[in-house]
Amino acid sequence: MAVLYMSETSSNHSIPMRHADFESLVEALDYAATGQTGMNFYDRRSQLVSSFEYRMLKRRALMGARRLLGLGLVRGDRVALIADTNATFVEVFFACQYAGLIPVPLPIPMGVGQHSSYVDKLRGLLNSCSPAAVCGGEEWLPLVREAAADMPPMPLLSGVDIDALPEAEVELQAPGADDVAYLQYTSGSTRFPRGVVITQRAVMANLQVISRDGIKLREGDRCVSWLPFYHDMGLVGFVLTPVATQLSVDYLRTQDFAMRPLQWLKLISRNRGTVSVAPPFGYNLCLRRCSDKDLAELDLRSWRVAGVGAEPVPFEALTQFAERFAATGFATEAFMPCFGLAESTLAVSFADTPKGLRADVIDRDVLEHSGKAVPPTSRTRAVSTFVNCGAVLPGHRLEIRNAQGEVLGEREVGQIFIAGPSLMSGYFRDPDSQLQASQWLGTGDLGYLFEGNLHVTGRKKDLIIIRGRNIWPQDIEHVAEGEPGVRPGDAIAFVTSRGDESVVVMQIQCRVASPASREQMVRSLSGRIQSEFGVSVDIQLVPPQSIPRTSSGKPARAEAKRRYLSMLDALALPAAAIA
Repeated sequence: MAVLYMSETSSNHSIPMRHADFESLVEALDYAATGQTGMNFYDRRSQLVSSFEYRMLKRRALMGARRLLGLGLVRGDRVALIADTNATFVEVFFACQYAGLIPVPLPIPMGVGQHSSYVDKLRGLLNSCSPAAVCGGEEWLPLVREAAADMPPMPLLSGVDIDALPEAEVELQAPGADDVAYLQYTSGSTRFPRGVVITQRAVMANLQVISRDGIKLREGDRCVSWLPFYHDMGLVGFVLTPVATQLSVDYLRTQDFAMRPLQWLKLISRNRGTVSVAPPFGYNLCLRRCSDKDLAELDLRSWRVAGVGAEPVPFEALTQFAERFAATGFATEAFMPCFGLAESTLAVSFADTPKGLRADVIDRDVLEHSGKAVPPTSRTRAVSTFVNCGAVLPGHRLEIRNAQGEVLGEREVGQIFIAGPSLMSGYFRDPDSQLQASQWLGTGDLGYLFEGNLHVTGRKKDLIIIRGRNIWPQDIEHVAEGEPGVRPGDAIAFVTSRGDESVVVMQIQCRVASPASREQMVRSLSGRIQSEFGVSVDIQLVPPQSIPRTSSGKPARAEAKRRYLSMLDALALPAAAIA
């Protein structure tokens, strides 16, 4: 569907900058189309593949809207989009906005050998959203046909197919504030898909506070991203935010970043990118792959906002990144930790600039036994470090509550609750989840407030509770990552039970072949963890690429536990021994 252009769009605003103060995504694109900024798509060697100014995006989206309606689709119908990082996705997404259709971004497979699992996942997502049509690249449509084989017939369209459709002679209606802008499937939607319903009002509210109060975007900023379009950080942060603020943006495909992570930094360097965000593992990949020669070729002085979110932000790993790339002009103050989730469209809080990366060091024993995050004393045996993710965004509210729903004070750990205009309307086809504007939403994340700033400690469902102690899995994983040969992200810990006994299991992606060296690694880690946490751990060495992750790159501990229990079942252990 996309028209190819071979010149990069300008970073310069030719119209007054507006911070997403629009009623809808349609109105935002209408305004951006009066300027000269736009989108650029690059291949794995950072060569420009296609580009278009927002005025061309609007023109193509209007044609696409009439073509989709010409198929007989009606307002409110859902259109599933296989969300590859290309111009066609963006054009069809905005075509749906103009047509009153509801786009539903769906993932693409992220590696070889995933055919069966991807088709199963896609089948579940399609059954969940019941689309009236599916759009995607030619390479993905055979997988869509396989996944949709038992569903009622529907159009399966490539960009070329859409271009060949006639345009219906219809008058396009502007969306209302309460119309659904899109469905966003949450990153944990592997087995039980949950489509987050985001209205025009909610997305515009979040885009405004992200751009004006969070990142504080300014004229001349240039965004760079490799984040997938099917994830809220990629879609809202780097497709919708640039449009709503009239900024140019440069894209790498997520698969290309995974193979050549330094292309991300090279693109920032070459195009003088100013704003780019990644989960912690993105920074870790660059840190591991960067040679001295690569370092000498980079100039990262322009990078003023290096956002980082997803799992509790790892202070030590980011500090190592900043030290390694200081020679390129990268400033530690550029780091901007944040907290968010799809149920709040995207963002909840951002750390202040230019204060950068700030950590709170607390007494781990007190945290585990009393749930309080207090500074260490002379009697402290071990500490944990949590990064400051900033204050809740203006117009929104945040509270920390205990299991009884009572609001906790500063430095008391509990579940994070949020409220405000960016909240979802509910989960798709789940009446019990429908929210009113005044209601609060429990995020499932744990954290505490200190001086009004949020510090995220982990996921409630991942918390390891043994003998009255609350142990954070990332603390155990961090110990493993200190072992020679174990990289950041190579360990995952979770708790299960055998009979009446709770058992901590840790799986480590191991590249060591020698049986003696593997045995030594297990002994060493078992001893260190027993010494530091007072618990025994069942350590399993697994092959590389074995640890499951969500679409945002977070460790999928619940999925790891499910696979572990399935493995025990396959070994025909007595059912009573497994819980």
